[in-house]
Amino acid sequence: MADLLHIEASPRKKRSASLEAARAFVDAYRLSHPRASIDTLDLWQAHLPEFDGDAMEAKYAGLNGTSLTPSQQVAWDHIRALAKPLHDAQTLLFSVPLWNFSIPYKLKHFIDVVSQKDVLFSFDPQVGFGGLLAGKRAVVVYARGLDYGKDGMTPARTFDHQKPYFEAWLRFVGIEDIESIIVEKTLFGPDVDAAARDEACSAAAALARR
Repeated sequence: MADLLHIEASPRKKRSASLEAARAFVDAYRLSHPRASIDTLDLWQAHLPEFDGDAMEAKYAGLNGTSLTPSQQVAWDHIRALAKPLHDAQTLLFSVPLWNFSIPYKLKHFIDVVSQKDVLFSFDPQVGFGGLLAGKRAVVVYARGLDYGKDGMTPARTFDHQKPYFEAWLRFVGIEDIESIIVEKTLFGPDVDAAARDEACSAAAALARR
């Protein structure tokens, strides 16, 4: 069980702007909370199962209220195990680069696998959906190569399907306490890139100390 769980969605590692700012958050958090436990889930190293076959059948068996077969139970247990770190941590830190105006496919794969009834959300026909991660905090570092500001060449209202989608998912699973850090214009040359990264890292460290 971790106090802070960092979910890495970038494969670039040392060159990643989202990871650089997220690590600044982790470093400052560790200094401010010396007894806190910190874990990392690297989605590029994790085994993310395909959501077909037994996993899909287990989903619909659960929805229909029928018993799972042994192989379906194994598949469902794997999904629950993958989601368990989200339940265990109090603060969730995500490093999310923008790919094709949205999120990396590894992160979407993870979301599609773990976003299941009685895993990350509940459903009652009389009440509707309920998120099972209520009461947790999320910190999300978004990295973008271009300018997604109001007057940028890629205005957010048209091109940004990264932050709106991801935060809609966070709220769906019950997380309302969301802080975001945005580092963008990382393709504008080394000077702009360095300044953008430094600003994001400073913001991340200040947030962690709070």
